[in-house]
Amino acid sequence: MKTVILIPARFASTRYPGKPLVALRGAGGAAKPLIQRSHEAAMRVPGVSAVHVITDDQRIRDTAEGFGASVMMTSEAARNGTERCAEAAGRLVDADLVINLQGDALLTPPGFITALIDHMAAHPGAEVATPAMRQRSSEVRALQAEEAQGRVGGTSVVTGNDGHALYFSKKLIPYLPKHALDGELSPVRLHIGIYAYRRQALDTYVATPVSELEELEGLEQLRFLAAGIPIDVVEVETPPFVLRELNNPEDVAPIEDALAAAGLE
Repeated sequence: MKTVILIPARFASTRYPGKPLVALRGAGGAAKPLIQRSHEAAMRVPGVSAVHVITDDQRIRDTAEGFGASVMMTSEAARNGTERCAEAAGRLVDADLVINLQGDALLTPPGFITALIDHMAAHPGAEVATPAMRQRSSEVRALQAEEAQGRVGGTSVVTGNDGHALYFSKKLIPYLPKHALDGELSPVRLHIGIYAYRRQALDTYVATPVSELEELEGLEQLRFLAAGIPIDVVEVETPPFVLRELNNPEDVAPIEDALAAAGLE
């Protein structure tokens, strides 16, 4: 399969405007904009044909081209990263598989994306795949504290016996009874913001109306479930450092700590 990674990035984020250009310090203390760190994460994936930043903002384009990235400009009509990927994929006539590496997924280990590519190669009937990992109980407790303060700290997913997603939520799911967090790893599976798409899945996605659940949760992948398109959830190994996305200004410090722990300059 010819695989292309697309990194959707928009300036007008509802929760954190301008976040693709937020500077983040790495292990050596050097600061780089978020979009550059996400691009570097994509470039660490072996066997990929191309990596493109896709955006509708000239500031993001100028920054990305400044550090050597390929940029595809898309329309302002795209409501989320999947719609932006669908638009860009229409110009990639020879791409068999499209990977959506969200612009704030800078801590993504390359093995996560490789696992998606391998899964799609082994399951030709799969239309969409995304990774998830078990969260440490200590991290779940930290997310519970963030929820209590009204902040979003991540997205969790529950699956059926067939490995297909049943539901995604910005709330911690499933319900955790007493003693559920006694072990090192919790029952909560953190959804990692990466997707592998076949072209037909993207075509169906843009033709499907936005669902109420998608609007309420603010999670674009729920439109696939509303359209009856299964999402294969690929289990990946929990890394030794904390995976965080840049959702709020308060996330900057923990992300910089994780960059240091991961040894990323």
